[in-house]
Amino acid sequence: MVATHADTQLRTVAPPDPSTVRFSGPWIHRDIHANGIRFHTVEAGNAHPDAPLVVLLHGFADFWWSWRHQLGALSEAGLRAVAVDLRGYGDSDKPPRGYDGWTLAGDVAGLIRAMGYPNATLVGHADGGLVCWATAVLHPHLVRSIAPIGSPHPIALREGVLRDRRQRRAFLPSFVAGQLPWRPERRLTRQDGAEVEQIVRTRSGAQWQESAECDDVIAKMRSAIRIPGTAHCTLEYQRWAFRSQFRPDGHRFMASMDRVLSLPVMQLHGELDPFVLSDTLRRGHRYAPHQRLVSIPGAGHYAHWESPDQVNAALTEFVAAH
Repeated sequence: MVATHADTQLRTVAPPDPSTVRFSGPWIHRDIHANGIRFHTVEAGNAHPDAPLVVLLHGFADFWWSWRHQLGALSEAGLRAVAVDLRGYGDSDKPPRGYDGWTLAGDVAGLIRAMGYPNATLVGHADGGLVCWATAVLHPHLVRSIAPIGSPHPIALREGVLRDRRQRRAFLPSFVAGQLPWRPERRLTRQDGAEVEQIVRTRSGAQWQESAECDDVIAKMRSAIRIPGTAHCTLEYQRWAFRSQFRPDGHRFMASMDRVLSLPVMQLHGELDPFVLSDTLRRGHRYAPHQRLVSIPGAGHYAHWESPDQVNAALTEFVAAH
């Protein structure tokens, strides 16, 4: 039977099922219940269950696939690396609320406990990095060390946006645009997620965009953002972060973040990142005096995709040292 144009068009716009992110490969997909919801997690198939735990947390409009290069490399280094679909993403549950800093930190704390570990190293990109910072502050006994990627301390990010014109110009327009009701959701999902491709291409380096994997990664992200409920949940992270600045809950959260961390911190940053500037990252030294800033040459905002070998080497050395 020959498909008509209308049939093809219908298949194109039909929203994907959440299970479509469970790609086959040298890893194991699991469902873990923590903090009242179900999380989809992925780990390398050869990881030893008693190896030190490393939890990988993706960023905005992304999902566990963000860590495809790190899962195997960290496992081969003798670590148990677990990539998580954060609350509202991929094949994890998508509850209508819980996108505040306290709940997100509670999600990670619950996952560490549910996996039977006393503590873990947290690695997070962008929004996932902010969850690393929050978990380290709010649940310090469960966090051994953190390695954010392109993700400043929350107070450093706020100060950078307020005081640095370049950081404000890079960060604020898309952040403020996401505060409108419903229209941002439609923008993220229309034309099969074309807006996600625009975001990735704007923030990544030109060299990676010419690589063999670029189109495949973007296609997977465009599909994942169209899973029902995902676009709304994605934006709820940013909406709480912005709106809470003018409410008592945001003031309490920032007050709780205003403390010095004694645990090891390694901040990875693509030197070509146009979205998060290195000066903003340096502002965080006040809250993490032992923070080590590692610049990744030639990489943009997605350093762990664009220069995976350099990022994997830095992560492996960092975790082994602590």
